[in-house]
Amino acid sequence: MATVTIPTVARQDPRRWWALGALVASMLVLGFDMTILNVALPTMAAQLGASTGEQQWMADAYVVVFAALMLPAGLLGDRFGRRRMLMTGLGVFLAGSLLGTLADDVPLVVVARAVMGLGGALVMPLAMAVLPALFGPCERTKAVGIVSAASALGAPLGPIIGGWLLDHFWWGSIFLINIPMVAIGLTACLLLLPETRDPASPKVDTVSTALTAAGLGALIYGIIEAPGRGWDDPLVLGMLAAAAALLTALVLRERRMARPMLDMSLLRNRAFFLNTMAATLVMFVLSGLMFVLPQYLQAVLGNDAFGTGVRMLPMMGGLLVAAKGAEPVVRRFGARAVISGGLVVLAFAAILGSRTGVDSGYGFTALWLSVAGLGFGFAVVPSMDSALGALPVERAGSGSGLLMTVRQVGSALGIALLGSLLAGAYTGRLDTGGLPGPAADAAADSVVGAHGVAERLGAPGLVESANSAYLAGMGLVLLVSGVAALVTALFVAALLPGRWSGTGRETAGSGKESAGSGQEAVEAQAVGGEAPAVAGGAEAVEDGARGDGRQ
Repeated sequence: MATVTIPTVARQDPRRWWALGALVASMLVLGFDMTILNVALPTMAAQLGASTGEQQWMADAYVVVFAALMLPAGLLGDRFGRRRMLMTGLGVFLAGSLLGTLADDVPLVVVARAVMGLGGALVMPLAMAVLPALFGPCERTKAVGIVSAASALGAPLGPIIGGWLLDHFWWGSIFLINIPMVAIGLTACLLLLPETRDPASPKVDTVSTALTAAGLGALIYGIIEAPGRGWDDPLVLGMLAAAAALLTALVLRERRMARPMLDMSLLRNRAFFLNTMAATLVMFVLSGLMFVLPQYLQAVLGNDAFGTGVRMLPMMGGLLVAAKGAEPVVRRFGARAVISGGLVVLAFAAILGSRTGVDSGYGFTALWLSVAGLGFGFAVVPSMDSALGALPVERAGSGSGLLMTVRQVGSALGIALLGSLLAGAYTGRLDTGGLPGPAADAAADSVVGAHGVAERLGAPGLVESANSAYLAGMGLVLLVSGVAALVTALFVAALLPGRWSGTGRETAGSGKESAGSGQEAVEAQAVGGEAPAVAGGAEAVEDGARGDGRQ
């Protein structure tokens, strides 16, 4: 295991806390960028005429690129300098934000989001990887917690800040807000961060990187296009077949590599595999819910953008409460029981939410959102901590890299699959009888489009039909999510090892420092941020925080 020796004087540099502020600014902007777009989608759909599929692409372009390039980005930082690549990532993110600010059509927004995903893939792992250059072991846990908290704080701030901006400025302002924060981060990194690298790290495998990006892109494209074209459409079938072939080739190539970027052999560890699947399912449901919920709050209930952001807080509040309270519950009952219980609570909340009707009002929604947040938190905190705790310390880096990548794929699939399920149910139930062809097509594209058509044509019946159709689609999404969570809870309860993994290490994370730092990291993970490899303790931070696949 290669490490970088950091001089003691660098760790005691009084500027280190200012440098930490730069990292906090970087992680904060990435944290709320994960959720700020969701509350803006209804407004963007109305002003850009975006269909549900196009909204899915605006959300998924960032996630797909982020998931595909996170591991090679960490390796680039190891080989060419972490500060240099971190600043490069911030610069790329800044360019994507500028492009998004100036965009005036859907394809340009998708391109901007993809560019931002590239920048985020460089920033997220490397922001954690530079911490050992700034802080000694006695301060590092505190520093990691601060950076993790910045990611966690960004998620609930995203809808609120985005809503306020949309109520006062044009929709491009949600990207404009990134520019001053990124500029501060760039300046501070240039002046305050020391340069570190690890020339002994594995080389970036361009073929594996290309297979990952192409495979995920083809899979997401096929899923998003299926509701409109049909699952038997030749293009959809071709894309899904290409995705299967590309991802199979990736797995086969990685299994033959001496030092793979994605160490697939880790999935043979039952505790790691099941905990990873549980955490991934939570991200699958969370991402899908964050996609369908703003349109309900804004279009169906009639809230403005800021009000929509505020009304999403009960879920975030429940999630953060559970994230804080998970550690003592895990100590008392064990990770298996808490993960299973969290998934059952999540299933109950989703099934309860599927009963939402046109006349339910926000009070009922706030209730099941709060319960869903509790389920999310109690499922994802111990599953993330136990996944890494099930691995030997020397494999924490490769394990965290695989875990992060699978979770991001889960997020992308959640938006694609659940969004497509929503689109199919909405279109099938919408009554567009008597509308001219173009108006009917616009109404069928999204509930926001239907409201716009109804306002132009003076057709209140269309509003009622669109609201009813959207709630039917949202109810189906929540019902499927609830069933998936319940099935996963049963598998976890039946198959997950108890308090101890096969390696003889306690899966719940018994050490005080490990449990604390793991909790801080997972709190960020739970709400859409990333704080890789912190649950493995100080060794994971130094050698595995980048998720770079190094063993």
